[in-house]
Amino acid sequence: MDITHRISEPAVPVRAIQIFIDLLNRIPQSFLSLCARVFPAAVFWMSGETKVDGWHLSDSAVDLFRDEYRLPLIDPSIAAHLSAFAEHFFPFLLVVGLASRFAALALLGMTLVIEIFVYPDAWPTHGVWATCFLVVIARGPGVFSLDHLIARRYGAK
Repeated sequence: MDITHRISEPAVPVRAIQIFIDLLNRIPQSFLSLCARVFPAAVFWMSGETKVDGWHLSDSAVDLFRDEYRLPLIDPSIAAHLSAFAEHFFPFLLVVGLASRFAALALLGMTLVIEIFVYPDAWPTHGVWATCFLVVIARGPGVFSLDHLIARRYGAK
């Protein structure tokens, strides 16, 4: 084998890296979108569960908004009710993939409120949530969603 042939061939580690990258490039966008929908939705759902007692808002939820969160411009009772509703409704929509972009946008808005007014030092966690929501907003919910089934049924892209 002459030297020009050996120079033009990528080394074994380079080929292994190329193969590995090719495998990673095969991860379907729909799988990424499913993960971006389900995992942050679970965080918000669990937070919502801490605010309710059965079908009613817990007393501790209002106390939390009054004493710890202290959101400006909104009554703690109203904020607690809205939050408990939103932390159940929008994650449900995300998990089943219905109105996914809208639900992700709503939870992105909640994330921004939490970051700005409640826990500004938790930006790494909020950044992860925001990134997941942005994936759904920008790329859609993927094939594992009711949105996809509805779009397929009615011929929308």
